[in-house]
Amino acid sequence: MKKLNLWLLAIFALSALTFTACDDDDDTDPMPEPTTIVSFAVDSDNYTILADAVVAAGLDGVLSGDGPFTVFAPDNAAFEALLASNPDWNSLDDIPAATLTAVLTNHVLSGEVTSSDLMSGYYSTLSATGFGEATTSLYVNLDNGVILNGGPEVVVPDVDVDNGVIHGVNEVILPPDVVDFATSNPALSSLVAALTRSDLTVDFVTALRGDGPFTVFAPSNEAFQALLDTNDDWTTLADIPVGTLETVLSYHVSSGVNARSTDLTDGMMVSTLAEGETLQVDLSNPDAPQIVGGSSTATVVAVDIQGVNGVVHVIDTVLLP
Repeated sequence: MKKLNLWLLAIFALSALTFTACDDDDDTDPMPEPTTIVSFAVDSDNYTILADAVVAAGLDGVLSGDGPFTVFAPDNAAFEALLASNPDWNSLDDIPAATLTAVLTNHVLSGEVTSSDLMSGYYSTLSATGFGEATTSLYVNLDNGVILNGGPEVVVPDVDVDNGVIHGVNEVILPPDVVDFATSNPALSSLVAALTRSDLTVDFVTALRGDGPFTVFAPSNEAFQALLDTNDDWTTLADIPVGTLETVLSYHVSSGVNARSTDLTDGMMVSTLAEGETLQVDLSNPDAPQIVGGSSTATVVAVDIQGVNGVVHVIDTVLLP
């Protein structure tokens, strides 16, 4: 009997030690607080102005949520350069709330996109444009690093947080207009060269940076080369008579409408800036929508590149009235 009692006491003692050890573990190992996009910025050395801007715009709740989000985060120097660019802006308080919100959300993608997942092309941001549910597009160029909309560069990739991923950038990415999409995409460099030819009597760039809205059917570089090949006297864009070029460029722009692909219907007529000239939409083949103008037909190869003052659709042929 004494031996049995001694065994029972030993078992009770071991059980007490086990429970005590478990209790001690519970007391000393609390669950860590998650690191969110906002808390990372708050606790960082280089992104504190971004944190202040997010709070000022009332976006801290959203960007502390589950996400996931991809944020291209401007560093403090980038925000200081933004403030210095406007004589009326001495601090974040001087930036109108709507402007600040539009700028910040222009840096955010829905979903987690790491640097290894990024591809050259267009991504939709969370920045509203006022054209229904359309948000601004962001052009990513991977030819030499990661360049965004032709300017800001990713300098600190893949900062992992619990509700997404952060890529540090060296400039603030301003909401783009339709001109920004032409100038930032190397595949549209011929269009830019045409729009900026020094002898034009029309300032297309200034016009297309206006309020709009505009719908632009943007011919690719290959489309312009095919146009040059149709005339033995045309070796470069400079060989096209100025009046002809101005008419052709005007023929690819519609003013007063932000016509996204879902707004286009089969047989729809689209007015253009070329006086008295219209384009016709042909959706008879849904997989290859076409734009018909005069005796020329172009296939749409990229749709819904959305800016704050209009939308761009890339086409494979220069349309001729």
